[in-house]
Amino acid sequence: MKVVIAGGGTAGHVFPAVALADRLAADHDAAVEFIGSSSGQEATLVPAAGYVLHGIAAAPLRREVSIESAKAPIVAAGSIGACRPFVRNADVVVGMGGYASVAAVLAARRAHVPVVLHEQNAVPGLANRLLARLARSVGVSFADAAARFPKRVAVAVTGNPVRAQVRAVATMRTALAAEAWGALGLDPGRSTVVVFGGSQGALHVDQTVAGALVGLADRSDLQLLVLAGREKVDVVEQAAGRPMALRVSALPYLERMELAYAVADLAVARAGATSIAELTVCGIPSILIPYPHATEDHQTANARELVRAGAADLYPDADLSPEGLARRVLELVDDDARRAAMGERAAAWSTPDADERLAALVGEAVR
Repeated sequence: MKVVIAGGGTAGHVFPAVALADRLAADHDAAVEFIGSSSGQEATLVPAAGYVLHGIAAAPLRREVSIESAKAPIVAAGSIGACRPFVRNADVVVGMGGYASVAAVLAARRAHVPVVLHEQNAVPGLANRLLARLARSVGVSFADAAARFPKRVAVAVTGNPVRAQVRAVATMRTALAAEAWGALGLDPGRSTVVVFGGSQGALHVDQTVAGALVGLADRSDLQLLVLAGREKVDVVEQAAGRPMALRVSALPYLERMELAYAVADLAVARAGATSIAELTVCGIPSILIPYPHATEDHQTANARELVRAGAADLYPDADLSPEGLARRVLELVDDDARRAAMGERAAAWSTPDADERLAALVGEAVR
């Protein structure tokens, strides 16, 4: 079958789409192509994964009244025509959420091609809520999201697809950790806290970590791996430059996140859907700091589902402080039993076969 996957924007949106494409190709003998924004991260990540990307113009759907809000429908209308040649001969179009998927889904509808949607977050995005009535089915990552779609829409909890190399941490942790110690310049004798804010980094988190180093400085048994973002790494590097017993390694970006996950005793992260999917499938306890400006505060909703599962602590961005972060990190680092329990609950909550579940949903739509 021929499948067209539409969506993208950030790496957190692209990685699940690529994981789905890999599963469709492997298990369903599918020929997969992508439609996405020419300016999003899919423009580099999708070709790097070996798939064809058809780039289109896309603009975000905004709720506020502004010139940008007025432009979005115009851009989408123009992109529908651009998508038609790419979806016309497809057996199914999969919308992975975000504004880049809107034109492709509408073009598929006009061409009478079945549509499957996937919603990453606990609070569905505006694009998916608008498009759900056009879809054969919708796969969701969080059970909470199902009730937010119209009742007549067929919704299945599939989980959020995770890259194969990240899923491998659960079974190859020891081998990957041995590689990571040398590749990342870390000490295998120390407890390791991995801090990251997503593919773009998170300035407020980085600044807070930089300030928290004072409260962690005398811990010779501890090390931090901070993935700070390409434009923000200096914030942490400068703070880590003074002599201290604590060991700090700050990197702008890490392409092989499986290495960081393999050595993580604890993670401090934003609560994006893909970050949560990857942390839980690796069984890593976490302190989640939701991005406060996420649409409809969906990252807080994401984090709360993990808190209810006993897999994470929620630390609101508005309450974030260097002293508070240092205290929370040390409380968990020094409590092996609690961290172990959180890790077990994270793994139990995760959906390691999300790629298979979503691929099956796509196959059903074709049949």
